[in-house]
Amino acid sequence: MTSILKADTIQDADGNNIINENSNTITIGASGDTTNIIGTLQNNGAAVGGTNTPAFEAYLSSNQSISTSTITKVQCNTEVFDTASAYDNSSNYRFTPQTSGKYFFYSVMEMTSSSNNDLQDVRSYFYKNGSLYKSAKFDNNDSTREANMVITLTAVIDMNGSSDYVELFSFIEPNSGTARISGGSDKQTNFGAYKIIE
Repeated sequence: MTSILKADTIQDADGNNIINENSNTITIGASGDTTNIIGTLQNNGAAVGGTNTPAFEAYLSSNQSISTSTITKVQCNTEVFDTASAYDNSSNYRFTPQTSGKYFFYSVMEMTSSSNNDLQDVRSYFYKNGSLYKSAKFDNNDSTREANMVITLTAVIDMNGSSDYVELFSFIEPNSGTARISGGSDKQTNFGAYKIIE
């Protein structure tokens, strides 16, 4: 035998509404309550929530010297984490997630010159599938050259989950000396990404 219980409001022993339906809106819980859901909360059959994975972060473990005024791939070779083994930290230095969706990419890069106070132009780039996707630039004039510069770059990039990949590149123009990307255990140059929950 099937039973049907009809009510607009269910209260606890203290008279607080714990389940209430009003104008097709259902409110669960009272102010100050903790609501525990056993099982899977769904929205029209699809699970609610998710995780920000695949995700990774890697950093440059030591200084990387690059050719002056030449766009060069940044070799972030030490992983902090890599949830799906999707970042190549030894050869191509690229992130190739096998899960489709939108990803938040970020990088922080410190650039220097072997000649103190002689750095004048630095740039940071995200490349998707070998083509420029987004860039950031810090350009000093000749009278205010710096010993080092830090540049941050972020982007939300759609990935197809099979073949799309993203790489980090740098451009450094010192007035003199050797162009370098700073690396070390304090992770002053890093590169990472995580999937956005949609």
